[in-house]
Amino acid sequence: MSGAIVGDDGLARCPWGDAPADMRRYHDDEWGRPIRGDRPIFERLSLEGFQSGLSWLTILRKRDNFRAAFADFDSSVVAQYDEADIQRLLADTGIVRHRGKIEAVIANAQVLTDWQRVEGEGVLDARVWASAAPAARPPQTLVDLPSSSAESTALSRDLKRRGWRFLGPTTAYAALQAIGVVNDHLAGCHVRERTR
Repeated sequence: MSGAIVGDDGLARCPWGDAPADMRRYHDDEWGRPIRGDRPIFERLSLEGFQSGLSWLTILRKRDNFRAAFADFDSSVVAQYDEADIQRLLADTGIVRHRGKIEAVIANAQVLTDWQRVEGEGVLDARVWASAAPAARPPQTLVDLPSSSAESTALSRDLKRRGWRFLGPTTAYAALQAIGVVNDHLAGCHVRERTR
């Protein structure tokens, strides 16, 4: 497996983030950059759930459609979705039409909304960022990247205890990478030092 590669723009980056252009923008401008707040974290966890079994590029290219379909991931709105909304979403060709994943986002919105009623805004943010581990040696190649960690396993278990769906340790780890809790940009990647 490859380490950081130099793109046609002369910048070294993680090999998965060099092309196509939309993946390059995501790699350079978003992936691994710290994200805070319940709503943006709810969005990332939801999108990672939809990505399960699919290419991230598929989800990335449909992201604006997902935002429109799920009220910009406002959990208080999505928590009110009913069977008519599920049918609407199942007919929406702009998103991934998977009943289980759609129902999971709605159920997770209900969990988050109930949790916020008890503990206030920021509860999901606090829980996800509590998953940060001490900085490790930068990964040299893609082979050095784990598919899960003790922290992602603990996060998955904790959220599942609360009723969260479609979030196993691997999906949780991918979310931690995307949200910036874990910095898995490879050594030599021009983004690595700019993510903190």
